[in-house]
Amino acid sequence: MLLRISLILAILAGLGAGGLAYYEVSTQIPALSKQRDDEKTAKDNEITAHNKTKAELKKTQADLAQTKQDLADTKTQLAKSEARADAQEKRADDLSTKLAKTQADLTDAQNQLAEYKASGLTPDQVVALDKDLKGAKAQIEVMKGEMVVLSRNLTTTKARLARYEGPDTFVKLRSDLKGSVVVVDPKWDFVVLNIGDDQGAIQDGELLVSRDGKLVAKVIIRSVQKDRCIANIVPGWKLGDVIEGDVVTPAHPASS
Repeated sequence: MLLRISLILAILAGLGAGGLAYYEVSTQIPALSKQRDDEKTAKDNEITAHNKTKAELKKTQADLAQTKQDLADTKTQLAKSEARADAQEKRADDLSTKLAKTQADLTDAQNQLAEYKASGLTPDQVVALDKDLKGAKAQIEVMKGEMVVLSRNLTTTKARLARYEGPDTFVKLRSDLKGSVVVVDPKWDFVVLNIGDDQGAIQDGELLVSRDGKLVAKVIIRSVQKDRCIANIVPGWKLGDVIEGDVVTPAHPASS
């Protein structure tokens, strides 16, 4: 009997505990459901916001790329505009220069026309005068050349004449005559110089040979050509070996 009562009491106690547990669970289910729904809603909202942010970022990147392209196009157009402006400025400068020259030529032409009208000459007379002027200029140039040759011949003649006036008479060379040794023959003691008849070299003229401002020897011209001459080293005046490149100057320069 006691056992049955104990079993009944145990069953009643279990039913009470189960009912209490069911009651507690039944009261928490709505709260859990609401929490679940809230979390789902929040997650959906977050996903929506994330997708929206991604879309906005993509659009922003596209706008940035377009902006960069627009900027590059703008720079290209600006460079082209600057090049066109420079070209136009240069063309304007060229035109200004040509205009100034044209105006100057026009002024000269007007002055020449005025002089021509004032002279009272006919066109044929002007042409004839111009021809005569050109012919006179050509004759003057020829005469200048002849004078140079005559002056050179006169100097040579005077030098030859001086050789017969006495043993102490020296052939005088141009004071500005200056040359250098181009060939040396140590066996026969003669040298070739890069000065000749065109530069004022005269046969029997004496030249001092120097190097770095120091006297090396004295030579006397024996043969003269157009632009070079051959000279012998004067005995007793050889103070050192003459070499190519040594400088020669007149030993007896003519007075200016």
